[in-house]
Amino acid sequence: MSQRIVCFGELLLRLGAPGHERLLQSPALQVHVGGAEANVAVALARYGHEAAVVGRVADNALGAAAVAELRRHGVDTRAVQPAPGRMGLYFLETGAGHRPSSVLYDRADSAFARAGADAYDWPALLEGAAWLHLSGVTPALGPVAAQAAIAAAQAARRAGVRVSFDGNFRSKLWQAWSGDAAAILRELMAQAELIFADHRDFAVVLGFETDAASAEQRFADAARAAFAAFPQLQRVASTVRVQHSVDRQSLSALSLHRDGAAAQTPVCELSAIVDRIGSGDAFAAGVLHGLISGMDEAHSLQFGWGAACLKHAVPGDFGWSDAEEVAAFVAQDGYHVRR
Repeated sequence: MSQRIVCFGELLLRLGAPGHERLLQSPALQVHVGGAEANVAVALARYGHEAAVVGRVADNALGAAAVAELRRHGVDTRAVQPAPGRMGLYFLETGAGHRPSSVLYDRADSAFARAGADAYDWPALLEGAAWLHLSGVTPALGPVAAQAAIAAAQAARRAGVRVSFDGNFRSKLWQAWSGDAAAILRELMAQAELIFADHRDFAVVLGFETDAASAEQRFADAARAAFAAFPQLQRVASTVRVQHSVDRQSLSALSLHRDGAAAQTPVCELSAIVDRIGSGDAFAAGVLHGLISGMDEAHSLQFGWGAACLKHAVPGDFGWSDAEEVAAFVAQDGYHVRR
């Protein structure tokens, strides 16, 4: 069952050092199009849904190329407006072994960050939509973008459109303008029916603390605190990552419904990570796909987990898997060549 999902956020260009080099170790950078909400839209379009992105890009060749890349994956880009300003950028230095990866943001005063709440006609943009997907990255860009995100979420609630929100706390972006992350993220979470977040995200927003020893109990404690704080919230989901090194990690996932229904996935051992950027967005898109397609709590979570695991094997921000590939992974269909 296909439904229309609208994703609101900044379309970015990612400039990455080749392989595992340090930034500008050699005079070359690899370019990928990305952005948290765009990553979700691309994945949903590849799963067969009507996915649209709303936002602004620079009115130049860079903006046009980014929009064209989304269209190539089947994303509806009619509501991505070219406007004066610059493209948001981020620079990625991919770590290796025990040297962590590093991100350098260059997003200040972008065309998207300058667009206020009055730049978007939400009643028209949300017409026919079942879901609006947002993330905590957008309000972290500054007060103008924060008010635009809040206006979008409030408009969706008024229109009866379900809101999905990914915590995506980015401390570097919030610190750049000394934004009140707790207050702003709380206002956004209050509109959401589905939140992708772990206990650390809720610690920022709710001042929540837990001394539980296990990841499962920390997640359950945080989710219950969120249900108490946000009456609209129905479901919380999160990945659980254990990092043995930059290249070898373990990934599982948890979800909890307000009615008490809980789900948990197996642990996937990621032993040769190609690119983990965008894996959280792949998870969010996979869970949304499961819920929209009528899967139950456990199968929706497993599909999101499978999509996240597969994203680690694909360069760039986007997850290129289709629904059949994710289903095969979840079913543990093996590593034989598909012929």
